[in-house]
This record gives sequence, structure tokens and C-alpha cells, in this order.
Amino acid sequence: MLDFIEGKYDVLVSTTIIESGLDVPNANTMFINNSQNFGLSDLHQMRGRVGRSNKKAFCYFITAPLLSMTKEARKRIEAIEQHTELGSGFHIAMKDLEIRGAGDLLGAEQSGFINDIGFETYQKILREAVEELKNKEFESLFENEVDNTFKVSNFKIDTDLEILFPDNYINNVKVRLNQYQKLSTINSLEELNKFTVELEDKFGKLPSQSIDLIKTIELKLLAIKNGFEKLILKNEKMICQFISSKDDKFYSAGEFGKILQTIQNNQNLCQLKEKKSISGERLLLVFQNINSIEKAINCLKIF
Repeated sequence: MLDFIEGKYDVLVSTTIIESGLDVPNANTMFINNSQNFGLSDLHQMRGRVGRSNKKAFCYFITAPLLSMTKEARKRIEAIEQHTELGSGFHIAMKDLEIRGAGDLLGAEQSGFINDIGFETYQKILREAVEELKNKEFESLFENEVDNTFKVSNFKIDTDLEILFPDNYINNVKVRLNQYQKLSTINSLEELNKFTVELEDKFGKLPSQSIDLIKTIELKLLAIKNGFEKLILKNEKMICQFISSKDDKFYSAGEFGKILQTIQNNQNLCQLKEKKSISGERLLLVFQNINSIEKAINCLKIF
């Protein structure tokens, strides 16, 4: 090992013991044989043994033919291939958790629904279930913790307008998906403005489709603030669907009364309607002649 570090040998053949934190600054190329047999953390640790200095490094994963590999092995190789940037250890850990399964919340089993639906969806379902229990069945136990303000947990926008990051603006699929993911987590105008500045700094001036996409997030924030859980923007019409549960705190809060008053004062701009469906009656607010995201935003700003 010392001879290899000192440059007396050009090649070091080793077992996975190499992952144990040995620092070889001059090592710049690694081949991992039968890499489909290793876990994600093993592959990530071994890969980290090269590129320890200012030399550009390469790590090659030698695998059996894809068709002969298990589904889990293919997922591990794909994950380690995707997450190559500095500080990607957390993402690899989450992917590993998703592949192997996080186990049941209660009990000794080490694989649960997370195997099929993914870690983020599992978290979301769990969070919604806990909130529902706090607000309904166990409200008396959590009366000091429960937030009395209404919340829209699963907002949706359905539109026929072209809103996206075009391929010629962000040509890398992985980077493009990453930007979509970041955009979906934005919860304030300050965050949105910061995201826009960073986007233009990285990729240049925004095309019209991307400008509309970012404006859609502003529209989403306004819609949630006004108690809408779904917006339909089609055929130059905007249909805003209020929170479907009639027991929601939104309807007993003062905000709903203010919205009704604003609708009453702007009947030439919007109309309140009720729609019957299998799941029950839905309260809708309809705006006509909406041919852009900007116009939709201005309509919701009246509330």
C-alpha cells in the first residue's frame, strides 16, 4: 500500500477494504468488478477513493449483462450513475432507502409500501394521515398544537397552455428534472424570485414557456392563499375549485366571508357556481376571457 502511494506501483488490486478511508491523492482511475453485487453505500465509498486531489478522476463499474442482473441491482447501478456531484451522499442514502424499503412504521418487518410507492410519496401520505388524525379523531389531545388556519395539501393546476423548460434551454434531462423538483417545493414569492435569478444565472434568459411556468407557481401561491385546491386553465377560462371538504376550517374562517364579498362586488369578472359530482357538491369560481397566466394572476389578486 505504501509503495503504491509512493508511486512504485502503477496498479493496486484490492478487495473492498479500499473503501475504509485510505487517502491516495495520486490515484485517478478505479475499476470495480462485478459492481452489481455491492450495495449503494459500498459503491459510493469505493468511488470516493479516487479524485482526492486536483487530478480529474474516473470510476468504471464493470457489471454482468443488464438482462442477467436483478431489478434491485439495476436500480443501484442507475442511482450511483445519476448522483455524481459533490455532496450526493444524502441522495444516495435516500435512494438506497427507497430500493431496500424503509420497513413498517410499527413492527419488525423490514420492507413496506415504500418499496412500491417511493420514499417521498410515503412521507406525504404519512404526513397527511397524521394531520387528519390530529384535526379530527384526536383533536382534543392536540388542541394546543393544531393550527387553526386552513391548509391546501394537494394543489393541482390543469392547463392547455405551454408551460415547461424546453430541451434547448436545459438540454440535460437529469438537470431539467431537478429544476422541476426544486420549483415544486417553492412556498413563497421570495423563494420564487431567488430561484428565477439562479436559473437565469445558470442557463441564460428565460424562454416564454419557462416564464409562464414560473408565473404558474405565483398563481399557485395565490390560489392556495384563497382556499382553492384546483385550478383549470383551458379554453380561455379559469375555473377555481374551492376546498372540497365542507368541514374544513376554511369555511368557518373570516377569509371565506371576505372572498364572498369580493365576488359579490365583481360579478362582471367572476361567477360562483355549484357543481354536483359522484364525490359530492363542489363550489367553483369561474373567470372568463383568461388567455394568459399573467391575466389569471391579476384576477386572483382582487381577493
